[in-house]
Amino acid sequence: MLPEQFRCYLVTKDDAGNIRGEFTHRPLAELPAGEVLIRVAYSSLNYKDALAATGNPGVNKIFPHIPGVDAAGVVAQSGVYEFVPGDPVLATGYDIGANRWGAWAEYVRVPQDWVVPLPEGLTARESMMLGTAGLTAALCVDALERHNVTPDSGDVLVTGASGGVGGVAVAILSKLGFRVVAATGKLSAHEYLRRLGAAEVVGREAIADQTGKPLLPRRWSGAVDTVGGATLSAVIRSTRHFGCVAACGNAGGHDLPLTVYPFILRGVTLAGIDAAQCPLDVRHDLWSRLAGPWKPERLSEIARVIDFADLPPNIPAILAGQLTGRVALRIADGAEA
Repeated sequence: MLPEQFRCYLVTKDDAGNIRGEFTHRPLAELPAGEVLIRVAYSSLNYKDALAATGNPGVNKIFPHIPGVDAAGVVAQSGVYEFVPGDPVLATGYDIGANRWGAWAEYVRVPQDWVVPLPEGLTARESMMLGTAGLTAALCVDALERHNVTPDSGDVLVTGASGGVGGVAVAILSKLGFRVVAATGKLSAHEYLRRLGAAEVVGREAIADQTGKPLLPRRWSGAVDTVGGATLSAVIRSTRHFGCVAACGNAGGHDLPLTVYPFILRGVTLAGIDAAQCPLDVRHDLWSRLAGPWKPERLSEIARVIDFADLPPNIPAILAGQLTGRVALRIADGAEA
């Protein structure tokens, strides 16, 4: 029996343009159209969610709004034969929590082709400890492998390594046998990154470049860059012949100051990563890997789980860069803490 209302974190905007987020209840009938209704057990906190929660127009222009790009739980209602009530599932990205109501709620309704069966070897809790960040990191590692970057190729760099994507990338790459150099601006995160498997941890200044030279000494066989801007430029210019750089972030800026020389003189590949619109078949494959051979050994160190009620103070904290690793949200009462 479905409830008439559900609890959610609702973001509103008044006539004066003031943004407010609060816990409330809304009628289940207000959820957007879709074939699959999911009773959410866990969600997570991503940078994009925090932007939506504070009214950033680049993420969401529709109010009232429910953020939350990640959901894991069970099917509560289905209009398609592929899913039946009780099926454990997860859904991440697409327009969830952006231009349609998301998973900071007890229920979320989505199209059937946005839903992935929860793979064996991964609990709903663990899937949201990974969430979009985990899928993004997996896409980055997959890009390196597809471009023939192997553990024998040489050092692999991960920038912004103390963040969610960076931490998962460090853990996966080290598990696969790569020698990982983790770059971070947080001195307090050095020991954490070594525990995740980084062979070397350096400050962000160690990979920066002020010379503006079109090419820098060859250092990396591949890289996962979560920063963008001048950092990404320096990484590309210091990548070895036929290396690959997987780029998935712009915390350091959206401009990319460099020449074509790394591409035409060293054969470097710049692989753009977009987890939000990742094809469904790729999602199935990568979530299976995250549940199996790529599952981080120290997932409990990468992510902490908090109760839904404890969400609000974490929103400004992630925007200010004060969080290390991932934050998963326990939405359902009775779900594993």
